[in-house]
Amino acid sequence: MTLRNFPRLHARHPALTLSLLTAVLVGCGGTETPDPSGSATLSGTVNLPAAVSLSLAAPSGMPDWSRPHVPGRVLVTGTAPQTGALSTLSLNGQQVTAQAVPGTPWQAAVTPAAQSDEGYAAQLASAGYTVQPDYLYSALTLPNDPGFPGGKGVTVNGSAQTQAYLTRINAASGWQTLQDAAQSLGGAKVAVLDTGADLAHPDLAGRLLNGYDFGDQDSDPSEDATSDAGHGTGTTGLIAALSNNGVGISGLTWTGQTVLPVKVFSGTAASTSALTAGLNYAVQQGARVVNMSLGLIGSNPDPALGSAIQAAAQADVLMVAAAGNTAGDGLYYPAADPNVVAVGALGDSDDLACYSARPRSGDKALDFVAPGGNAGTGTSNCYSYSGTQVLTLTTTRNGSYTLEAGTSEAAPLVTGAAALVRAARPDLSAAQVLGVLRNSARTVAGGKLLDVGAAVNLAKVAAAGAARPYTLTVTALQNGQSVKTFSSAGTLTATQSAVPYSLSGVPVGSVTLQSTLTVNGLAYSGSVNISAVQDQGGVTIGTR
Repeated sequence: MTLRNFPRLHARHPALTLSLLTAVLVGCGGTETPDPSGSATLSGTVNLPAAVSLSLAAPSGMPDWSRPHVPGRVLVTGTAPQTGALSTLSLNGQQVTAQAVPGTPWQAAVTPAAQSDEGYAAQLASAGYTVQPDYLYSALTLPNDPGFPGGKGVTVNGSAQTQAYLTRINAASGWQTLQDAAQSLGGAKVAVLDTGADLAHPDLAGRLLNGYDFGDQDSDPSEDATSDAGHGTGTTGLIAALSNNGVGISGLTWTGQTVLPVKVFSGTAASTSALTAGLNYAVQQGARVVNMSLGLIGSNPDPALGSAIQAAAQADVLMVAAAGNTAGDGLYYPAADPNVVAVGALGDSDDLACYSARPRSGDKALDFVAPGGNAGTGTSNCYSYSGTQVLTLTTTRNGSYTLEAGTSEAAPLVTGAAALVRAARPDLSAAQVLGVLRNSARTVAGGKLLDVGAAVNLAKVAAAGAARPYTLTVTALQNGQSVKTFSSAGTLTATQSAVPYSLSGVPVGSVTLQSTLTVNGLAYSGSVNISAVQDQGGVTIGTR
């Protein structure tokens, strides 16, 4: 499977681009009505977000060979009981040729000449191996239109451009709070999985760690001269442009060598194998936050990448991804993964930008929205230049700057804020940091708008000790009406991440269980739909 950065909105003047975590119960009760004939008892646990992440089964699903993937290659993992290691396997008298994907249990097998990838995968699967395409993900960029690269270009009329989006996310307030507390503005270590970075850009001087290029398998994560050149530099700049230096723009994090550039693209696409290896590398290098402004259209999981995401979540890494740059295709993957924070884009107003991905039925909700640039103003001209974009870095000219629009630009703002919070409160888990960001966000028409100042202030007082007070409410709904409610309160230890509940006398039929679990003042909500036909235990309600 090949990963691609999201389509990026482009509208370049030479310097202008438009881109896209055992509870002790002290009480329970609630609405108790006489049990009707035909009732059931429903019980289980309500899990904190981290518990949801850690309990997820390994990603699964049928390989979809119709989706973009690296031709002539099949990803393979496992040891077949009958044939042993892949390196010793012979199919139809022909030895299997495969290369290990660094840092993963997967190998990339070369499809023999005159065979289709799907047919060869079927042979490997019949021998007992787990197989899938090496999918191709796209950079979060939008198709070129007049005024974008390759078109007529745009004129900015020589007007000065500013980072208006920093005001909308209340960044200065967060910086001031940290400075008043004599805390660093450098942020926790962040890995940027993208097209690479302009290592020589003056506004990234002293900010970049030695990274790696998994797209071309070398130690130089510099941008390539491709159609997506500048995408990785732009996302990196939004997170980490050197600030307070009198030059260029301000990043969410200001200073310090805390940014790990991980190039996962080769040309205009990133493969599953490169992205999976890159994510594992980021975790091994100690990244606390990972930004992925890239995606694959469709919310179906990519098992290989999903396993790496699950492992990163278990390692307490907070992962952020752009939701996608087409409004009718649902959330892109990996933003659709329950272990990944999905970020949508606002335009010039507090509504979702016309290009921003929206969840479809069955998709999870957007976790956050942040300014991504306005692009067009409606459906017909959504991908046209509008004059309201996000100011960031570019590699189109050495040390230059540009305007971009897209969810690729919204996601790094959340990543930068998460890095500030993780640096200020290293004792907080990834799930707790996510809770801080969520509970401090402002509700607008498009969703939960990132508020950096409120997040930093909330992080200052968020408790992370062994004793964490909680309250829990679980309500059973039928036809939209409450039929039973369970409530409890108590204290969670540092290692506890689930609270039990039990609802008796629930009328049989289709039931929606809605829960609110508040821990240390941070609220987590979730729901699950079940068919209550008899007593049922082990019903888990995940929260976000």
